[in-house]
Amino acid sequence: MHPKHSPLHPRLHRFFPSRSLPPLLGRVVPAAPPASQVRHAQGIHNVKGEKDYRAYLSPELFDAPLTPLGWDQVDNLRKHIRACGLYKKIQLVITSPLLRTMQTAVGVFGGDSYSDGVNVPALMVENVGNSNRPAISSLNCPPFIAVESCREHLIENDEDILWKADVRETNEEVAARGVKLWTRKENEIVVISHSGLLYHTLKMFGSDCHPIVKEEISKHLANCELRSMVLVDRSMLGSDSCYSNYPGKIPSGLDLPSDIADDKHPEKGNIN
Repeated sequence: MHPKHSPLHPRLHRFFPSRSLPPLLGRVVPAAPPASQVRHAQGIHNVKGEKDYRAYLSPELFDAPLTPLGWDQVDNLRKHIRACGLYKKIQLVITSPLLRTMQTAVGVFGGDSYSDGVNVPALMVENVGNSNRPAISSLNCPPFIAVESCREHLIENDEDILWKADVRETNEEVAARGVKLWTRKENEIVVISHSGLLYHTLKMFGSDCHPIVKEEISKHLANCELRSMVLVDRSMLGSDSCYSNYPGKIPSGLDLPSDIADDKHPEKGNIN
């Protein structure tokens, strides 16, 4: 599904960050989050790709929707962010423009399902991606934007001026795009993206932390895992676990990230 023709609310538009990347002078400590990261819930491509890597090469799976188990994961994370209080603090939801990330974003952070008397625009219409899911309203939910630079690796499209033919993005370039998402003015941001972008972005931080902390920060996210953190001055310390972190994979299912599969098969190139 091309994001220009997405059956989602008009507020989910493409956004190209233009601010320059700030110097990474901070360190990451567990704390109440101004920035939270969520990997999309289980998609059809995760299931088929883990069983057979060649499935990632299928054009039909490029914009793969969530599986029924993926929607169960979305429902459980939705309950968690409301129970822990994070939902009321989020000022902006940034999502990759692919279907699986937008479904995850709207399913977790969108308004309630429609009931009698509710007359507001739909954030997601009924049965998006053949999901057999009801429409989700935009009532009392934070603003959403679909960000082109939030993809796992840039691809060619009619507006992508950063894409280069036959040149694969370096991991550092992927991470730089991820960091730019955190330069916005909002205090509480959640980013819903893909394993590769989140992994390479988080690896940029925590080099001056204890190895155990660095390992915890840098590991791959599970499907529908929520990881929250703040960037603080080097002189500040923290030790408490963040109240909003969520392990993901509830229920558990196949979730091999395409970037890990790509590392196992470098001759195949990158699959987003």
